[in-house]
Amino acid sequence: MNTTIRTPPSSNPLTRFWRRLKRSDGLAALAFASPWIIGFCWFQLYPIVASLYYSFTSYNILRPPVFVGLANYQNLFLHDELFLTALTNTAIFTLVSVPLGLAVALVLALLLNRDIPGRAAFRAIFYFPAIIPSVATGILFILILNTQGGLLNVILNRIGLPALPWLTSPGWAMPALILLSLWGIGPVVVIFLAGLQDVPRVLYEAAQLDGAGPIELVRRVTLPMISPVILFNLVIGLIAALQTFALPFVLFANKQDANSIGGPLNAALMYSVQLYSVAFQQFRMGYAAAMAWVLTVIIFTLSLAALRLSGRFVHYE
Repeated sequence: MNTTIRTPPSSNPLTRFWRRLKRSDGLAALAFASPWIIGFCWFQLYPIVASLYYSFTSYNILRPPVFVGLANYQNLFLHDELFLTALTNTAIFTLVSVPLGLAVALVLALLLNRDIPGRAAFRAIFYFPAIIPSVATGILFILILNTQGGLLNVILNRIGLPALPWLTSPGWAMPALILLSLWGIGPVVVIFLAGLQDVPRVLYEAAQLDGAGPIELVRRVTLPMISPVILFNLVIGLIAALQTFALPFVLFANKQDANSIGGPLNAALMYSVQLYSVAFQQFRMGYAAAMAWVLTVIIFTLSLAALRLSGRFVHYE
């Protein structure tokens, strides 16, 4: 009597998964996706993991990293005055520039959403500054805001007002940077315009029949209906403001003096500029990695808080 001995199926989950993968189209799908997977692991996942490791080391590129534990983080919060200055300046810049930018962009979007002559041209004009490189923008504003002979101060003198030290005074450096951040709100205006055009017209007509005026229409109809768009612009604005680099670096960083990178008395020293200085001027890569992870945690926390708190104010259809 012939008996066949059957081998019991493997209990290893990985083996079972591989067998199912070979029987299906999953293997071909992995083959097609492998260039992206390899690129993601090499160019994104590995740098993230490596930077986390380097944040616990003393590393200057020329020598192998030496593990120091939490010393970098302790030094950041307990002994590094420039870090605390940059963190404070970035917080002030974010708290003022983001709400101001949202308010100005919303007002411009409301105006551009009306049926006025040349509406398409105005939309293009307001978006145009967003496509100008940040370095060119910074150089342009250096010429405009120069204390001696700058275009803005020349205009102020012509109307009888004194010239203002926009870029050379500790009291004016941060206000100037906040005002200049409005230069690039074109994309925010376009996103608001897209949201405004999705608001049903019947809601405005019903509110007008109930006696609502222009302000009440905006408050009771427009803002609730575009609240998801406001949330999106808020989160993106927070992330961008906390990482702002090019404009303050071009305006205030002294290229000949590595210790003067934040304008007069470091009044406009931003977090990303200080991180750049630590990494690429002082070559303290481990310390810079710790700064980068602190910024990552701050951005993640603020973004999560905005999303959690949005349930009270954001209305979805």
